[in-house]
Amino acid sequence: MKKDIEIPKVEGVYVAIVNEYNDIYKTQDWNAYIINDKDVDLEMVLIVTTGYSEEKTTSTFRKKIDTLPKKSYAKIELMQEELFALNNTFKVSFFEGNKMFDKTFLFRKNTINLKALQSIPLMEAKGVLVK
Repeated sequence: MKKDIEIPKVEGVYVAIVNEYNDIYKTQDWNAYIINDKDVDLEMVLIVTTGYSEEKTTSTFRKKIDTLPKKSYAKIELMQEELFALNNTFKVSFFEGNKMFDKTFLFRKNTINLKALQSIPLMEAKGVLVK
């Protein structure tokens, strides 16, 4: 029975933590984004995030995006720097056509920092990317 279940591989969808300037508060903020680098829209995108270590676990954050258009991105949440000392997971589920996809993106503790910044696909910004 298990051999009959097809689990499609997620490609072209990423999560990035981006360091950007906030014009309203005049601060440098870290924001999490989901990126759809595919040529098709993603529907009913569900994102569940949590941070954890051996002694701490954050509360769970959930976000739903009805449609994430092709070659676009959407903000998930503002990230406080204290969270970077924890492992941060982003569990992403979505429909592409009639098929459901699911992937967990993991940012390991202390990997989100200014030294790790790189160019982010589709965004004119620098951040830390997990594929």
